[in-house]
Amino acid sequence: MAATTAHPVPNIVLVHGAFADGSSWSAVMERLTAMGYHVTAVQNPLTSLSDDVIATERVLRRQKGDVLLVGHSWAGAVITQAGNASNVKGLVYLSALVPDSDESAADLLARLKAPMTGLSPDADGLLWLDDPAQFHHVMGADLAMSNAQFLSSVQQPIAAVCFAAKVKHAAWHDKPSWYLQTTDDQALPYPVQQTIARQIGARTLSIRSSHLSLISQPDTVAKFIDRAASESER
Repeated sequence: MAATTAHPVPNIVLVHGAFADGSSWSAVMERLTAMGYHVTAVQNPLTSLSDDVIATERVLRRQKGDVLLVGHSWAGAVITQAGNASNVKGLVYLSALVPDSDESAADLLARLKAPMTGLSPDADGLLWLDDPAQFHHVMGADLAMSNAQFLSSVQQPIAAVCFAAKVKHAAWHDKPSWYLQTTDDQALPYPVQQTIARQIGARTLSIRSSHLSLISQPDTVAKFIDRAASESER
């Protein structure tokens, strides 16, 4: 049974990244719900930055009360724009891309001298990560291979144009932010994460994890989100 603890920020909205869907948050959702939070996972279409922001804004409008907005990986760009909503009280980034105002995810990576490599769009302009061995290496080397194989089979491709779209106004300029850094990350190098977190003035935690900490270490991720929710009202 879920706890009945009353939280100053009662709602947690979780936004998934590329090559995943909302179910990737399942273990974290279970733990946050047990802590007494109202938790919702957005289902991003991954067709454009605008489409993903709209999907997130729709969920934000359905929340009753204040919200902590959480984004993993690509969703860092999404929550950086969607986080301008008035009911969002804080932003939590997990191994995330966090552009500045008038900057795209691709611009950010180029500025940090860490451009995306190794993935090419198909004839429809989509990027896929559906090879189990590649998925395991890039996204979740600390997961069992059988788990990585399952995740690769249900992965959702992302449109390459997503990474070229610019954030209009970066919400982290106006709202507190937290950043969970993953030291064994093969998708977004740890030093790049450190630079991003420092540039946005985020409160940080570093853990030994692959890119998919939300799956490999849900206890730690849930506790970090809970900490951010508590600190966002101080």
